[in-house]
Amino acid sequence: MSDEDFLREEIDAVEHQAAKRIDPGTGALTISIAVLALLVSLILPWVGEHTGLAVVLGESELFLPRLFSYLALGVGVLGSGITLAVRRWGLAWVCSLGLFAGSIIGVLSIWTQQTTTSNKTVGPGPGIGLIIAAIAVIVLLVKWVKIAASRPPQL
Repeated sequence: MSDEDFLREEIDAVEHQAAKRIDPGTGALTISIAVLALLVSLILPWVGEHTGLAVVLGESELFLPRLFSYLALGVGVLGSGITLAVRRWGLAWVCSLGLFAGSIIGVLSIWTQQTTTSNKTVGPGPGIGLIIAAIAVIVLLVKWVKIAASRPPQL
């Protein structure tokens, strides 16, 4: 193998590795702030007197807020942190899809707290923490979709 062929293979290998990586740029700051907002929302009320942390730990028997809390923490906090650390394009899409599901479930969680008919009295309503968490998940969704979709096409 000539030096020219070896150099071409090495350049192709580097190009192939670079194509798998993302560069979040200034979006990383927005993602970090949204993750911080998700973490702060855990100490605020979500459902009635239950905080977000209580919902995560299962103290609330409501299914949708609990599912939303798992998605928000799993994909929003853990997934975003891992994806920012390793900067892989595939993980950016995984975050985007997980946050899409999380944003729908978050909005449904807020809606079910406002329109509950299972009680004789009016439902507890969504807490400020649930609303902040849903907004943070939607912000994360927008940023990850923008980052994941910014990959240049393969030649």
